[in-house]
Amino acid sequence: MAHKKVAVLVAGSWGTALSRVLADNGHRVLLWTRNAAQADEINRLRRNEKFLAGAEIPEGITATTDMAEAVSDAEAVLFVSPSAAMRDVARQAAAYIGQDALVIHATKGFETDSLKRMSTVLSEELGRSEQRIVVLSGPSHAEEVIRRHPTTIVVAAKEIVCAESAQDLFMNSSYFRVYTNPDYVGVETAGAIKNIIALGAGLSDGLGYGDNAKAALITRGLAEIARLGEAMGANTLTFAGLAGVGDLIVTCTSQHSRNWRAGSMLAQGLPLDEVLQRMGMVVEGVRTTKSAYVLARQHGVEMPITDQLYAVLFEGRPPEQAVESLMGRVKTHEIEEVASEASRGRTLR
Repeated sequence: MAHKKVAVLVAGSWGTALSRVLADNGHRVLLWTRNAAQADEINRLRRNEKFLAGAEIPEGITATTDMAEAVSDAEAVLFVSPSAAMRDVARQAAAYIGQDALVIHATKGFETDSLKRMSTVLSEELGRSEQRIVVLSGPSHAEEVIRRHPTTIVVAAKEIVCAESAQDLFMNSSYFRVYTNPDYVGVETAGAIKNIIALGAGLSDGLGYGDNAKAALITRGLAEIARLGEAMGANTLTFAGLAGVGDLIVTCTSQHSRNWRAGSMLAQGLPLDEVLQRMGMVVEGVRTTKSAYVLARQHGVEMPITDQLYAVLFEGRPPEQAVESLMGRVKTHEIEEVASEASRGRTLR
């Protein structure tokens, strides 16, 4: 395919790693950041030490603090800002994005106050159909992608031509494989909610509960993700794919995961404010727990793991008590439960 100018907003760990994929594919990448010192570090030293320590930034990437320079005439714009900053970044970029530019986002979270998905936020700020916005997600640590470790992700859009354009943009036969999926609602929801379960996995590991507990947490966590996702209009099958179980496994089992590390610190008795200060980077699962807690009640779905994590994060419940509450729930039968839910057109609990 022809090489393109691609704007990547912003220069965090995931934005930088995806910029490497794009540069390796021959595209000209403009990586936008608000931080002039960070831009200088990337351009002069080919490093982004705060977010990807020790990784080399290829020459095909140019960092800039000038939004007009980054976005004007870009044939594709990739948003990778934290969920809390997405609306502001999109608003700044809107005046420079051409009508024919491909718009992609790779942010896993909801807008905290409105509870909106990121594609909805972008649609509102950019004045384009949500169905033309591509969601990039899947099992992918930035620390591995920047080092060209084999990775497989999914790009989702209702308009398949948009998803296929994003697939062409990112597909790299050496280390970065890309699938398409029309279920952008499911891909977005899975990417956001899995961060909650990863917090729980870190907390479980931090308490020393071992593999049995974590396997149960991942399995029942997937049920919660699917239940809320389907209530929001997603296809249940999406949660059995890369954006669902794939991303859930990688985020719950790796110390690369910010959410896992935050959960592990909470298990050690550190208060949430101190955990976030020590992390020094956004932990999306914290905000998402609050959003999912409200969404579950709006949609009338049960999310017991989310409920207990909400209590730990925002109500001061000791982690051990949260585990006791989960273990002490009313007994049920898994197979009968699945069959009952399926017969009503819903997903398993």
